[in-house]
Amino acid sequence: MKKVLTASVLASALAITGCTSTTSTSTTGVDRKQLLLVSDSEVNALSAQSYNQLKSQAQSKGVLNTNSAQKARLQRIANRLIPQAKVLRPEAASWKWEVNLIKSDELNAFCAPGGKIMFYTGIIDRLKLTDDEIAAIMGHEMAHALREHGRENVSRQYAQQAGLSILAAATGLSEGQAQLAQMVGQIGISLPNNRTQESEADVLGTELMARAGYNPNASISLWKKMIAASSGSSPQFLSTHPNPANRIQNLQALMPKVMPLYQQAKR
Repeated sequence: MKKVLTASVLASALAITGCTSTTSTSTTGVDRKQLLLVSDSEVNALSAQSYNQLKSQAQSKGVLNTNSAQKARLQRIANRLIPQAKVLRPEAASWKWEVNLIKSDELNAFCAPGGKIMFYTGIIDRLKLTDDEIAAIMGHEMAHALREHGRENVSRQYAQQAGLSILAAATGLSEGQAQLAQMVGQIGISLPNNRTQESEADVLGTELMARAGYNPNASISLWKKMIAASSGSSPQFLSTHPNPANRIQNLQALMPKVMPLYQQAKR
């Protein structure tokens, strides 16, 4: 009975939303079809609420944007990356992008749905990141938002549940909105992506940084630093990420595609 009902829920929701790829194929060729059962506007709005709550909490603790030079550095890099996002996702040009910095030893950074970027000072200071390496992280996290991995993860949670309340939320009715808000708050910011999504973010993020004139080889040096820093433990930033050796090998194989974009941008 549960399987039949779940199928019915999915069939009804898919009639409205369906499966699609959220980004253009572009140079690197990511074109996986994605299950999307909730609207992007709803996920973006709820993610912005969660992001603002995180900022408020950090502000109250005196740890938000305390290093003005470091914040300005992040903003300069973002100002070069964000204009390239429209190549992968034209509507991203109208997103209300935002960059903030939390003072914390965490090796962490994220970009919530809708373009809300957050860095933690630990990942910059402990890894002694160059601008190119910061661009590699930022591009990777922006790619998650452009590919709507948060929205996809929320939809996957819906697909694993059954009941009319879930169908109501998936099809835009009022019932189930509190549950949706909770899911977006968790999945949009704090919960990890799966390995397929991480690999997609590696590819598209490296393309973004190359188009912005940052050396894509820095994506390789970045992950080598992350591996060295995480020996004996796994920082939040690396949870569910692909095998480090495979990740570096895949990035190396990607270089012939993205280096011409970097060389063109430098010219």
